[in-house]
Amino acid sequence: MKSFLVPTAAWPTLRKAALLALTGALISGAFGILHDQITYTISPEYFTRMKFDQFRAWDFGFPPRVFVAEIGFLATWWVGLIAAWFLARIALPKFKSPEKKVVQAMAAIVGFVVLLGIVACFSGPSLLADRPGWRESLESIRVNDPVAFCRVAAIHLAGYSGALIGWIAAMAWFLSRSKQKE
Repeated sequence: MKSFLVPTAAWPTLRKAALLALTGALISGAFGILHDQITYTISPEYFTRMKFDQFRAWDFGFPPRVFVAEIGFLATWWVGLIAAWFLARIALPKFKSPEKKVVQAMAAIVGFVVLLGIVACFSGPSLLADRPGWRESLESIRVNDPVAFCRVAAIHLAGYSGALIGWIAAMAWFLSRSKQKE
């Protein structure tokens, strides 16, 4: 396990893994920007009543949509960095085109996140509205449209859950491949 976490590969291999991790961070960050633009449209209050405060250190006074884009990138880039790093560590010695396999895996993860987000969009309000203390919490931050807020909260929760599940599935698929170059 230590050799998996602490790389002992040759410099060119580590360089490729780092570049793939950077690519994963950019893919994830770009997805986060788009994701948050969509969810801001559904519930601006999710951002104005909560996210803007969480990320206030990054508020440089730009218009709200630009701040939402910043939040989307900052909240997701690291997920892609970590996912792509570990995928690259497996793919580089296993596959003939490891770069292609890692990018395909990242695309599959994004697809899974989108799918779970769509499910959460429709099921979120009913799943979250009756949770103990939820209504009181929304009242305390003065949310006027709790249905939209719950919808976006569920979409965001599904995003991180979907990324984790998709990454685990991609890792399992990569590990299940024989050492033959594909």
